[in-house]
Amino acid sequence: MFAQIINYFQTSSNEYWTYVGQHVSLSFTALIIAMIIALPLGYLGSRNKVIAACCQSFSQLLRIIPSLALLFILIPFIGTGFVPALIALVVLTQPPLVVNTILGFNEVSPTLKEVGLALGMKQKQLLKQISIPLALPYILNGIKLALVEVIASATLATYIGAGGLGTLIFTGLGLYKMQYVIIGAVSVMILSLTSMLIMDYLIRKVSKNDQRNY
Repeated sequence: MFAQIINYFQTSSNEYWTYVGQHVSLSFTALIIAMIIALPLGYLGSRNKVIAACCQSFSQLLRIIPSLALLFILIPFIGTGFVPALIALVVLTQPPLVVNTILGFNEVSPTLKEVGLALGMKQKQLLKQISIPLALPYILNGIKLALVEVIASATLATYIGAGGLGTLIFTGLGLYKMQYVIIGAVSVMILSLTSMLIMDYLIRKVSKNDQRNY
């Protein structure tokens, strides 16, 4: 098995890096679009109970829908390929982003806001200098959860022609070539683990800064 894995990298390294590039591109594009939607929505949810309740309900609904099911649901409407996979991944990553953003802003102490207002700060200044810095560890935690989920779920995008490392996994399963399965699965695991470690480092750094500043 080890010899077969080495042989694959010797003969098909360009193919492998193409799959990695597709996987990373799809995952990070989906995450960025999801953040553009979810972060403002989460902030609004922290200020309005009705919006918060709707976001919570929507998030709970998405959590019970299997990733693969959502991918196939989109096929009759927008076909197969990169765009349907991107839309599905954006939808799937909304729950951790929205919920953690709402939680982060809700955890900001009202006392600090009152002190800021007493010092003459306007709402934009409160948001920039107090609310966002204190909510940032929670928001980053939501981004971490979303990133790990999107990297794992992007593997299934192969089913609808979006490419990525899932191509290796499902090709290996179809042809009974376990070296492909191992290469694909371990690569996804490494991407997820690396992303998680980087985000954990950022969260610790931001949290320490908050403790020093407040």
